[in-house]
Amino acid sequence: MIHIVLLEPEIPANTGNIGRTCVATGTKLDLIEPLGFSLDEKHLRRAGMDYWKDLSVSVYENYEDFLSKNPGAKVYYATTKAHKMYTEAEFEPDCFIMFGKESAGIPEEILTQHEAECIRIPMVGETRSLNLSNAAAIVLYEALRQNDFEGMKRTGSLHRLKWASEEQE
Repeated sequence: MIHIVLLEPEIPANTGNIGRTCVATGTKLDLIEPLGFSLDEKHLRRAGMDYWKDLSVSVYENYEDFLSKNPGAKVYYATTKAHKMYTEAEFEPDCFIMFGKESAGIPEEILTQHEAECIRIPMVGETRSLNLSNAAAIVLYEALRQNDFEGMKRTGSLHRLKWASEEQE
């Protein structure tokens, strides 16, 4: 199972949106304290809608607690400061993809210890960053694609009508 890790997230709506994406993809959410909000905050619940109850989530006291409870974990560090694009990473089916807090990202003290695992989303010009929930979805779906969307529903159906290809069957 792929994990999305949020290091000290500050905005409840972002975490709620990421939680919803995790439920839809069978991904686990790992939250590293301190959090900039309470897990029962209404903005978090609103963004996660009724999916939050189905979310697999773990909360860690700090980065060291996260590392000690996930020994040997393959962690990718998403940062605007990386040399390597996220599409160049080879995501394992049980990897962890970490994102830093909205105002500051992942501390450079952590990044410099893991240069080879740092990944970035390319952007135009002097754009500082993308919204956290958008960035998490972009990188997560690349990891899922590389793992052939294992366990995910790959086709959809209309509610009232049928696709032309279904009518011919």
